[in-house]
Amino acid sequence: MQLHDFIRTIPDYPREGVDYKDITPLLNHPEAYQQAVKELLGTVNRPKVDKVVGIESRGFIFGAALADRLRVGFIPMRKKGKLPAKTYQKEYKLEYGTDILEVHQDAIAPGEKVIIHDDLLATGGTAVAACHLVEQMGGEIVQVSFLVELLFLKGREQLSGYQIDSILTY
Repeated sequence: MQLHDFIRTIPDYPREGVDYKDITPLLNHPEAYQQAVKELLGTVNRPKVDKVVGIESRGFIFGAALADRLRVGFIPMRKKGKLPAKTYQKEYKLEYGTDILEVHQDAIAPGEKVIIHDDLLATGGTAVAACHLVEQMGGEIVQVSFLVELLFLKGREQLSGYQIDSILTY
């Protein structure tokens, strides 16, 4: 089964000139979803992981599954104003604007080993913000994981120094 076959391209979304990579067909196909989780797990080559961070919102879909399979805690990293307890926050640039990520202040203990997962790596701004938040709390990032990577946007360059893995590239 080729997972690329389950990624739909939507031209000119969310704005003209952007070819949006839609993962919902993959999510709707149980065998493709299970294969994607298995392939993502296959990229985890660290002996010890304590937590998986999933970046809102599609990063939750695979991040929670990875945490479950690895038998570790899952941490939702959310957009500003969505978490109920005290948070740390980091502003970051998007391809077309800025946003703010937040994480609960008690989510990661110093020294914990963390995988950060998001569905897609584009310019890298969101992932860099997530890395800064994890490191601010004293966590050690062992991997930054993506389902899809858009190579032409060179987001990987923003994450130099981190172990980066993606299973589908465009």
